[in-house]
Amino acid sequence: MSETGQSKPKLAVWKFASCDGCQLSLLDCEDEFLAVSEVIEIAHFSEATRRSVPGPYDLSLVEGSITTPADAERIQRVRAESRYLVTIGACATSGGIQALRNSRDVGEMASVVYASPEYLDVLETSTPIASHVSVDFELRGCPVNKHQLLEVILAFLHRRKPNIATHSVCLECKARDSVCVMTAKGIPCLGPVTQAGCGAICPAYNRGCYGCFGPMESPNCAALSAQWKAMGVSDVDIVRAYRSFNGYAEAFRVESERHESI
Repeated sequence: MSETGQSKPKLAVWKFASCDGCQLSLLDCEDEFLAVSEVIEIAHFSEATRRSVPGPYDLSLVEGSITTPADAERIQRVRAESRYLVTIGACATSGGIQALRNSRDVGEMASVVYASPEYLDVLETSTPIASHVSVDFELRGCPVNKHQLLEVILAFLHRRKPNIATHSVCLECKARDSVCVMTAKGIPCLGPVTQAGCGAICPAYNRGCYGCFGPMESPNCAALSAQWKAMGVSDVDIVRAYRSFNGYAEAFRVESERHESI
């Protein structure tokens, strides 16, 4: 019996400004998710079903960033109805790719893209969920790792801390016996400052890490940038590298701004 008085804990999945990729990661769990659904009630999940059960909810998973006044109000309602709230993916945890507008004039960009920008009702910035409400856990990734997502769901249902690694992608490279693309091939790579979770896919195929899982715990971005500079990477390219999926995450944002000012 859950604390909300239901025979099964109630799970809700919410979408804000995003591409739905992290919700699809949950659906990709297939057999594992079917097993989980036997012990929880999927009360709200528009990506999977039209069925929607009123709250309160034991656990809410939130994908997407806050980009409109309406969403800024809606996330408050979601938080009020949720015992635990977990943000999933780069959009929800760091503002996402849409946060690239945070360093530009939104009105100017809208006038270029839209024929009638006066009909738009958007905020000046795209911000993570934690900028608006309290968050119980942030799961990084673009998209999230489906196995990590299942771990988070089960952890909160059993009231324990999720077992999610906070070390860098470099350790994943070592685990799969991949040669370091920076030292062996001179390819710029964000792996030393990026949180693990992807399995070091890009370096395994001779490409530098793009930072999909955001900053690792206590990243030394300045040291990595210095190494890139020694390899001949320009400040412009360093700024571009940090300003991708997780460009508004504090560590990446601060480093990109430092090189933009040079």
